[in-house]
Amino acid sequence: MAGINISRTGGRPPRAPWISLPRSLAFLVKNPQLLGWSLLLVMLTGTLTWLGYLEAVHLVDSWTGHFFQQPPGHHGLFGWFLVKGWIIGKYLFLTISRVAAFYLSFLTAYCLTSPGYVFLATATEKIYRRGPLDTGHGLSLRGMFIDLIEGCKIGLLGLLVTIVALVINFIPVLGQGLVFLLYTFYSALMFVDYPTSNRRWSLGKKISWIKTHKKRAIRLGLLPALITLIPVVNILLMALLFPLFTVHTTLNFLAVEDNGE
Repeated sequence: MAGINISRTGGRPPRAPWISLPRSLAFLVKNPQLLGWSLLLVMLTGTLTWLGYLEAVHLVDSWTGHFFQQPPGHHGLFGWFLVKGWIIGKYLFLTISRVAAFYLSFLTAYCLTSPGYVFLATATEKIYRRGPLDTGHGLSLRGMFIDLIEGCKIGLLGLLVTIVALVINFIPVLGQGLVFLLYTFYSALMFVDYPTSNRRWSLGKKISWIKTHKKRAIRLGLLPALITLIPVVNILLMALLFPLFTVHTTLNFLAVEDNGE
């Protein structure tokens, strides 16, 4: 039997098993420590996002509120069109500014809570390993600061990805597919960041892991990328599902590492 297996894989070891999202959910729910920490992170992320949103909106309104205080004159046909354009511009500006404020607030909350998600990934690995981790990097203030910096790097990379996506999106048909693929890989990178933090991997090494395991990265980032396509609601869903995606990615990352790939 062993000889048959080797011949079918060309002498290579079998691929790491895929841990499905339902199995990851069961792993999370069955461990009160992980579940409690996840709920705390959801509340913290949601609270920071909402507070950041209120502050951002207040700041934008203080800078630009006077732009729409007085409508233009409405004399004649040209004035009528001018007023209608002013109304459309006002509500368009309000919509765009609110959505942008929400996205920036969530991105800020993501960066600030990154040490908490690193802790969740670490706790997941400890339970999975059934013992303490031998990484050489214990929980410390310096370690939390490093995790925060790494989270900010991923957040800034997200801004760059968004700019690139806007440019690529102008390519007819093909552009939309490339944008979705780009967001899929970026989503996978966001969550791979957490289990690799205890190992103090650089951003380059994390990206290299994504490149090496493209198929697994696509499977890890597919659902988060699909959620990002839903306007406004996507941020709420991501805040709720972030802990589950963190556990899911951590378990699959460990499966790859244990398999020596």
